[in-house]
Amino acid sequence: MNVIVCNTADEMDVIASKEFVDLISTKPNAILGLATGSTPIGLYKKLVQLHKDDKLDFSKVTTFNLDEYVGISQEHACSYHTFMHENLFKYVNLPKENINIPDGQAKNLEEECKKYDQKIEDAGGIDLQILGIGRNGHIGFNEPGTPFDAVTHIVTLDQGTREANSRFFNSIDEVPTKALSMGIKSIMHAQNIILMAKGADKAEAIYNTINGPVTPVVPASVLQLHPNATIILDKEAASRL
Repeated sequence: MNVIVCNTADEMDVIASKEFVDLISTKPNAILGLATGSTPIGLYKKLVQLHKDDKLDFSKVTTFNLDEYVGISQEHACSYHTFMHENLFKYVNLPKENINIPDGQAKNLEEECKKYDQKIEDAGGIDLQILGIGRNGHIGFNEPGTPFDAVTHIVTLDQGTREANSRFFNSIDEVPTKALSMGIKSIMHAQNIILMAKGADKAEAIYNTINGPVTPVVPASVLQLHPNATIILDKEAASRL
């Protein structure tokens, strides 16, 4: 596990974006695993700028997002379909047919999960997976207690996760109680993983991820077992290290 502590959030985003440039320049048809939430927004802005500067071509890239809420439409302002469109997809030349996000409105959610894992396998697996981390150590929507061998599955969101995500909604009552999430096993199959964390409220989770035991109680701790995992932090998130 490689840990990088940065002075600013912008420095974090520059370092992470360089990994994308290096990958796509050597493998134009790269398979990218993408995350949502506040943390990767700066990274996506860097990728958009790199695309505009003709340094990053997404025309052969395929993407798989980590998760999506159950029970809200893809057009909902707080859906992760909308988030990705507004923060990255509409600004770059990524073919629509190469974008993959779990369908939280599928008639058969369990079948949707199986199909999603099969799509990833058929694509050849994820080359580079971006992760954020929840205050409770979750990655994707894999809450504490999720088995490490879990594949894409239906998740009941912890109250703390719903409270943290309520800032994107009008109230916590509007935050869905369930989501579809790429499983920990699915995430760990990625060739390379970058976890980014910003802010003092993530310091405890980061400490437990890096220095604590490898345990499902802290889902992100499993990254200690990955051969190519990099954790990029600002000083606040690294304050307990």
